[in-house]
Amino acid sequence: MFENAEVSLEALPHADTVEWQAMDPKFVRRKIAEGAIGLVFVVAAVVTLQTIFGAVGNEASTAWLWLFVVVYGISSLTWPFLSVPRQGYAMRDKDIVYKSGVFWRTVTAIPFNRIQHVEKSSTPLDRRFNIATLQLFTAGGSGGDLRIHGLSAETAESLRTFILNKVGSSIEQN
Repeated sequence: MFENAEVSLEALPHADTVEWQAMDPKFVRRKIAEGAIGLVFVVAAVVTLQTIFGAVGNEASTAWLWLFVVVYGISSLTWPFLSVPRQGYAMRDKDIVYKSGVFWRTVTAIPFNRIQHVEKSSTPLDRRFNIATLQLFTAGGSGGDLRIHGLSAETAESLRTFILNKVGSSIEQN
């Protein structure tokens, strides 16, 4: 007969005891480079708008545009220093855990026995900094259920291999 025994709260593992692994230190520089590229496009758009509408626009609207550029630039170039240190992952015996978020913090745990596919990917900017993203797909998911950005390419590959071996051994044991 099916039995569903109660688990005491004291028996549950605490999230504070997880030994978090930090993202690769180059990930901050990569995010700053991404922000700088975006800033170049924003400045180009503002200059284009000024050129096209310069004769019609007034100085107040121009000041607002440049204020936007300054605020966007400061935020996109400083945000990585806040967000990247608050990201981390942990490999445990039966799952992988990922945390992220500055204001809205998220902790996601994916059990190895639910993982069906693991993918390592990198953009051209990622490859410039030797960074990769690990994406985990679980049973019943409609897309990637967990993406861990900011891993070194070597770490991402070793995690991918480890997870695939773990998934393969859990399938063989069932």
